[in-house]
Amino acid sequence: MIYKLSHNTSYNYESDVTFCHNIAILKPKSMMGQSVLEYKLEVSPLPTEISEKIDFFGNTITRFSIQKSHKELSVKATSKILRNFSLQPDIFNSIEGKSITLESAIEALEIISPEILEVKQFLLDSILISKITEDIRAYAKVSYKANRSVFEASFELMQRIYTDFKFDSKFSNVATPLSEVMKAKKGVCQDFAQIAIACVRSVGLPARYVSGYIETMPPPGKEKLIGSDASHAWFSVYIPKFGWVDFDPTNNQIPKDQHITVSYGRDYYDVAPLKGVIYSNGENRMKVSVDIRPDTES
Repeated sequence: MIYKLSHNTSYNYESDVTFCHNIAILKPKSMMGQSVLEYKLEVSPLPTEISEKIDFFGNTITRFSIQKSHKELSVKATSKILRNFSLQPDIFNSIEGKSITLESAIEALEIISPEILEVKQFLLDSILISKITEDIRAYAKVSYKANRSVFEASFELMQRIYTDFKFDSKFSNVATPLSEVMKAKKGVCQDFAQIAIACVRSVGLPARYVSGYIETMPPPGKEKLIGSDASHAWFSVYIPKFGWVDFDPTNNQIPKDQHITVSYGRDYYDVAPLKGVIYSNGENRMKVSVDIRPDTES
């Protein structure tokens, strides 16, 4: 499936901004099962400086600064993505991958190798997942047992979060502590991914935050609305001798062709689509719209 993707962010400032410096993480990954055929980033006003690099986690980041007075900022990323989940390793048909237990996985993580050293960074505390509470540990232990398959336990954790937590876009924001999300049992996809990551790390396994998009289908007979899609998030668990396996607790499914991956990080803070600093006074209004649709012309 080939998708056309656009992610538009606009800021309107109450007072003139005399200088801003921003980091954008909006370019989808090229990886097994996903290829970036086209990508374009448009910034208005035109940046004084702009550069692109690969960050520590392998994500493409764009740094840009605007050094002239402005009251509006527009950032538009457009992509064309070829998605083919069948090219990725299939955990469902991997007897070895599905049989790795928690106990054997932890033993395998003690081996010193470049791959293990790289994945173990996702065991460490991060900005937004730094204090794993006892209720999160207890929640994780319901699924993760020493002699149980890591894949089965992670799949069940995904299902439990989907069942136990309510999607509520008004409850949380980026700064809401995980302890509050855990207590209220509600939040958004970013919260559900980070709760899952905290659970997985609490039992000694590496887990990473995946930022991207998901194509949402309209009700039967209804036309899809432009901008109805949104940035999405899910989590990934490292299973020794197999690799990373993604889980989407918001939708209770293993991500496939409808999921487009943009970036990996320890939590949302590492992969926020757009962040930066400005020199200004007063308030600002931000508007974000995302649209994903099959490319019927290709």
